[in-house]
Amino acid sequence: MTLAIALEPAPIETDAHGVVRVAKTRVTLDTVVTAFLEGCTPEEIAEQYPSLQLPDIYLVIGYYLRHRDEVHTYLVERQRQTDAIQQEAEQRFNPIGIRDRLLARRNQSR
Repeated sequence: MTLAIALEPAPIETDAHGVVRVAKTRVTLDTVVTAFLEGCTPEEIAEQYPSLQLPDIYLVIGYYLRHRDEVHTYLVERQRQTDAIQQEAEQRFNPIGIRDRLLARRNQSR
């Protein structure tokens, strides 16, 4: 009996916004890699994200382990983008004192 050896590509793809997602789901590469780095097993990740298949999680982790530098660079850039978006949102919609402003508005309408 012979065993067919086939390379399985990592089930990741980049969406229209440049976000790398896993296996045609909304789960991002960031999510899986971060969970793995925080000590979650692939089985625990599968429990947390039921839209992911366990073999796909193993393939994604394998991809990360073989391409640490590239994935790390991608994750750093994603964090930079996230921070910039959050900073812009906070400048446009100042969260400080929002509760007081909402309560004052509610009291004015009474």
